[in-house]
Amino acid sequence: MPHDTTLIGTIVAGLGVAFLMGALAHRLKISPIAGYLLAGILVGPFTPGFVADTGLAMQLAEIGVILLMFGVGLHFSLKDLLSVRKIAVPGAIAQIAVATALGMMLGLWLDWSIEGSAVFGLALSVASTVVLLRALQARDMVETEKGRIAVGWLIVEDLVMVLALVLLPAMFGDRGDEGATAGLLQSAAIVLIKVVGFGAFMFLIARRILPWVLHWVAHSGSRELFRLAVLAIALGVAFGAAVIFDVSFALGAFFAGMILGETQLSRRAAEETLPLRDAFAVLFFVSVGMLFNPEVLTEQPGPVVATVAIIVVGKSLAAYALVRAFGHPNQTALTISVSLAQIGEFSFILAGLGVGLKVLPETGRDLILAGSMLSILFNPILFTLAVKRIRSDEPAAEQPEGAAAETPEPCNAGVVLIGYGRVGSHIGGMICGRGEGLTVIEDQKDMAAAAEAAGATVIVGDATKESILRQAGLDAASTLLIAIPEGVEAGAIVRRARAINPKLVIVARAHSDEEVSDLVRRGADHVVMAERETASRMAERAMLTRA
Repeated sequence: MPHDTTLIGTIVAGLGVAFLMGALAHRLKISPIAGYLLAGILVGPFTPGFVADTGLAMQLAEIGVILLMFGVGLHFSLKDLLSVRKIAVPGAIAQIAVATALGMMLGLWLDWSIEGSAVFGLALSVASTVVLLRALQARDMVETEKGRIAVGWLIVEDLVMVLALVLLPAMFGDRGDEGATAGLLQSAAIVLIKVVGFGAFMFLIARRILPWVLHWVAHSGSRELFRLAVLAIALGVAFGAAVIFDVSFALGAFFAGMILGETQLSRRAAEETLPLRDAFAVLFFVSVGMLFNPEVLTEQPGPVVATVAIIVVGKSLAAYALVRAFGHPNQTALTISVSLAQIGEFSFILAGLGVGLKVLPETGRDLILAGSMLSILFNPILFTLAVKRIRSDEPAAEQPEGAAAETPEPCNAGVVLIGYGRVGSHIGGMICGRGEGLTVIEDQKDMAAAAEAAGATVIVGDATKESILRQAGLDAASTLLIAIPEGVEAGAIVRRARAINPKLVIVARAHSDEEVSDLVRRGADHVVMAERETASRMAERAMLTRA
């Protein structure tokens, strides 16, 4: 073909093979992340067949990190961030020190230089943004105290890595310079000034401008323009933060999301960016797999095992001990320690910089990639084991403020409503207004608070999960009302609800004939199609007017 198809080929190969491997992983009842990583290996340079462009894949993955951190910022207020500073700041710094020391010991044992060993240890100390947030979001933990501590911890790690990325070239770029120490101090001062300047700019200037821009676009009535504005803000602030202030893309996007999260349009902004966040997050895992050379597992099995042990065991134990030392309960310590038991994007950047400066041997980069691959693969398994341990130790799990407590005891309600958005809130208002019992399942904190204020019993969580449906008392309920607009999720809910309670009357909403057919096939008794109901009501009004 006359056109350069490198970018298109990388996207098509990455998403296409990731879909196949993710579907296989889902079929085998293991984490889809394992499938995405395997997809990266298959399209990477170390396996035969098609080879995607690794550099392009890493840039596409960076976009995923930006969008993901922007989404987290939308649900993470400044108050939440400051509330965990007393544990996140000292805890993250101490954990980085422990992991770096362990990595240095392994590097020195492999006869590397002190400098190379230090860079290696530092690369093992920072967790992956994407993996940590995916794990927390999958278990509805982002807005819990455990989730806030983990995200705050991650932000501190990112700040430390930003400082390291600026200081390493000053330290090792020209080691023959007599003014190296003065240059190092000057670089550190410049970094500090830029970070403070970025924070001041975001909270003094951007905090006024960005919400105003988003509100102006929302009032234009164009959904396309609103979606474009959200993406422009997320990507633009992240890029500007990196170019102007030398902070990471992820940190810039997080602050942009946190500022917009204070507005009433935060929920809509999150919904508009969700599809792109998911797609580019998949590309991140594919890019990790592309960098992995399977031969390192057979050529250096001992160092690989030691590297993975530092990441999965050493870091986790250090984090667990630190969280417990600060007086937090066992379930919080377990969640934080397992969340950090992996490495990702910053580790790759540090490894590449270390090799480029001729400080870290290429063997160290291979071990970092192997450690990242294996730790990301093990992380969902460790999370599952940790959650089981937490539930056995603490039956009454934590939940966001304003919502009903997570408890294994099912609710005792005749009607269960899923979704408390524009449609669900009207349904809930009418049912609660008549004094009837209602249980609402909602995954957004603001909507859950509104449902509770209306008098409903609220379960905060993902309604597609069987455990949440059972917690809502679906096995003893008489009616299930599904008010969410997403047809795919509604279909999964109908199927699981019918399996839990065959006698349940299920009423769902749909937006097309295909969705109606799918919901009925899965077990829905009644499906309300908005367009049909609107047409019927308008026709009735027209006939009454003519009569």
